[in-house]
Amino acid sequence: MALHHKRHTISHSAVDDPYASAEMESELPRFIMPDDESDPRTTYDAVLDELMLDGNARQNLATFCTTWMEPEVQKLMAESVNKNMIDKDEYPQSAEIEQRCVDILAALWNSPEASSTVGCSTTGSSEAAMLGGMALKWRWREKRRAKGKSVDRPNLVTGPVQICWHKFCRYWDIEIREIPMEGGRLIMTPQEVLERCDENTIGVVPTLGVTFTGQYEPVKAVSNALDRLQAESGLDIPIHVDAASGGFLAPFVLPDLEWDFRLPRVKSINASGHKFGMAPLGVGWALWRTKEDLPEDLIFNVNYLGGNMPTFALNFSRPAGEIISQYYLFLRLGRKGYRKIQQELYDTAQFLAKEIVKMGPFEMIHNGNEEGIPAISWKLKSDADVTFSLFDLADALRTRGWLVPAYSMPPERTDLVVQRILIRHGFSHDMARLLLVDIARMLDRFHRHPVSMNLTEAEAGGHNHNGK
Repeated sequence: MALHHKRHTISHSAVDDPYASAEMESELPRFIMPDDESDPRTTYDAVLDELMLDGNARQNLATFCTTWMEPEVQKLMAESVNKNMIDKDEYPQSAEIEQRCVDILAALWNSPEASSTVGCSTTGSSEAAMLGGMALKWRWREKRRAKGKSVDRPNLVTGPVQICWHKFCRYWDIEIREIPMEGGRLIMTPQEVLERCDENTIGVVPTLGVTFTGQYEPVKAVSNALDRLQAESGLDIPIHVDAASGGFLAPFVLPDLEWDFRLPRVKSINASGHKFGMAPLGVGWALWRTKEDLPEDLIFNVNYLGGNMPTFALNFSRPAGEIISQYYLFLRLGRKGYRKIQQELYDTAQFLAKEIVKMGPFEMIHNGNEEGIPAISWKLKSDADVTFSLFDLADALRTRGWLVPAYSMPPERTDLVVQRILIRHGFSHDMARLLLVDIARMLDRFHRHPVSMNLTEAEAGGHNHNGK
């Protein structure tokens, strides 16, 4: 569609039908910007029509991110769309709200001195994770240089991590020592951590909600192991917790779990407000235990926006609406509201897990219990007599709008194919029952119409959907 504004053919009557307009007579431009203006209503309808081909976000059970929000959140987003979070001098109250969120999270994550905890908002937990990783490298480098030692070969010890940590290590020239999935062990263990630590280890990163399975890694056990290592060898290795998902779950549903600043070795935490923090897409949080844990060399001061402003995020201009909405949710829900909503997610996840197991061929890896995120992950039983793969099931469910990813695991366990469902705010018990009916319907279809299960490794890789 050329979308040219043909003034001699287009009526400007308020009752014009956009689908009877001259502008709808051809396809939308794909490669070259049109020369002329176009009618706003017709252009809006044309773009909106194309978006119908996207999946229904509410049925996207692959994403960790918020897909349902209250009308008040949508209004706050619209009313803040023109505010730039980086302009703290021009929008001082938005800056104040950001700081309030940092203070609230510091208390939520049991900072020993919440007033001295430093932090910032980010565009998501991936940016927050990279900021935490940068601080680890800078602190390690400072200590090494003070002792006159080489800083050429830093390494980072992790469990099976989301791709942002691979990016961080590649971008900042750090060796990633990722603990592989082997046999029945799918997450980090203290012993595996100790086997990979040395004087060049900048830090250890446990994940509170592993992307592939949903399980929490044992932060306290790892911290205790590193305490013993320091007592025996003198190596003082800090912990950064990737709490992208669990940071907004464990404090409410499993408050006695020690994973946060209650452990002195935990120096920084990242979390995603737009996941189980329930804020709209585009906000994460990075917090450090004390000011000393964030090296001064990472903080920049600029004054060309109207006032002296320290900044230590990777991005610069960012919308303020997501941060304002996060603060609204803290006020709107409080601890009791978050606890009630998150517990309902876990109840729904465990209900789904039990019902899916009853179907016969599936074995649960994570059943949605509170020692992980409200997600379920399963595999086909080794002795399952079936005529389909989990990739086939994922494809079949798409015909009903459900996005339920199947994917192969990282190296050392590429033989293991897993299917996963994320339970988020807005996914009701009734929706869960509708999903179960559709899974049962697909199993019956596979029984009546067998499909090929001879997937090659390349084909399996093409179905690998482990993104957040």
